[in-house]
Amino acid sequence: MRILLVLATSFFLSGTAAAQEDYSNTSPARAPDIRKDEIPLKAQKGNIVAVPIPMSNPTLDTGLIAGGAYFYGQSPEQKQSQPATVTGTAAMYTSNDSWAFGVFHDAYWNEDAWRFTGVAGVADVRLSLITPEETGTEDSVDWSVEGTFLNLELSRRFSGDWYAGGVFRVIDTSQAIAFNSDDETIEFDLDQDIRAIGAGFAVEYDTRDIPTGPYSGMQFEAEALYNLRSSENDGNYQTYSLTFRSYHHLGDPLVLAWEARGCGRDGAVPLWDACRIQLRGFAAFDYLGLSSYSGQAELRWRAYKRLGLAVFAGGGWAGNSFSTAGENESTASYGAGIRYEVLPAKRLNMRLDFAWSDESNGIYLSVGEAF
Repeated sequence: MRILLVLATSFFLSGTAAAQEDYSNTSPARAPDIRKDEIPLKAQKGNIVAVPIPMSNPTLDTGLIAGGAYFYGQSPEQKQSQPATVTGTAAMYTSNDSWAFGVFHDAYWNEDAWRFTGVAGVADVRLSLITPEETGTEDSVDWSVEGTFLNLELSRRFSGDWYAGGVFRVIDTSQAIAFNSDDETIEFDLDQDIRAIGAGFAVEYDTRDIPTGPYSGMQFEAEALYNLRSSENDGNYQTYSLTFRSYHHLGDPLVLAWEARGCGRDGAVPLWDACRIQLRGFAAFDYLGLSSYSGQAELRWRAYKRLGLAVFAGGGWAGNSFSTAGENESTASYGAGIRYEVLPAKRLNMRLDFAWSDESNGIYLSVGEAF
C-alpha cells in the first residue's frame, strides 16, 4: 500500500511546476533574498494545477498518473521562510490493471516551525512475483493487494534544523496469490482482511538548500511505529527505518548525491509491509525480508541550460536479520538518465532513467529526483 505515498509524492512534486517565481539566474546555492522595503508583503493568488505523468517501472508496468493540486498563495516573506501549502488529488492506472486514487495535504506554518502531511486513498495493485521469463515456462505467480490507506504526520522544529513529531496510520487490506500455468490458474487468499493501526514518532534533520533539487546539505530521517493488527491471524508488529542523504556541489555544473537506507521489522509483519530494497533496476518486491539496507550514489550534470544528465549506481541486501547480512547474496544496479528542468525556481526536474541489474531492467519516467 505504500504505492499511495509514492503516487501522492510524485504528483506533489509535479504540481510545483505551476509556481510563478523564477530564480534561474541566481547562485545555485540559495534563492535570492527578498527585501521587505522593495516588495509589498501581501500574499499572491494561489495556483491550480492539472498534470498527467506517464509512468513505467518493472513493478507496475506502464501507465498514467493524473490529478490536480491547489497551491495556496504566499507573500514574498513567506516564500523565504517556508514551502507553500498544497492540497491535491491523484489517480493512477497501469497496463496490468493496477489502479489507485488518493488525496493529500501538505501544510507549513509559523516560518516552517510546524509541518503536517496527510495522505489517504484506495488502491487495487497487481504485482508479478515470478514471471514466465524467470521460470523458463508458462508458469507465473501474481500477487494482488487491495484496500484503503491513511497516513498522518505532524512535526515541530525543536532546535535549529531538527524536527520531531508523531506518525499515525491505518491500513485495511485484503490480498491474494495466483499461480498460473498452461492449463489453469489457482488463486487463494493470504491473511484476508488485514487491518493494521500504527502509531509512533519520527525525527528529521534537514539542511538541504532546496528540497526538490538540492545542491548542498543533508537530510536524516528516523521513524519507529508500533502496529496493532486486527485479523483472523492476530499479531502485532513494529517497523523501523533510517534514511541519510547528502548532497555536494562540485562546482557548476556537477552535483554528487548519495543515500543510505536501513529498515527493520519485528513481529507478525504482513507481506506488503516487509523491508525491501529501494533501488532502480529491478521490481520493488524482488527482495523482501525482516531487515534490509541499501546505498546508492548519483552524479548529476547540468549539460546545457535546462537539460541535464545523470549516472547512478547502488547496491543492497534484504534478509531476516542484520547479523546474517554477510551470509546472503546482495544485489546491485546501475544506470543513466536524462533531466529537463521544468521549474528553475525549485530546481524541479522531469527525469527519464534507464536502469539495469542482474535480475531485470527498468525505465522510469517521473517528476523530481529519485532522492
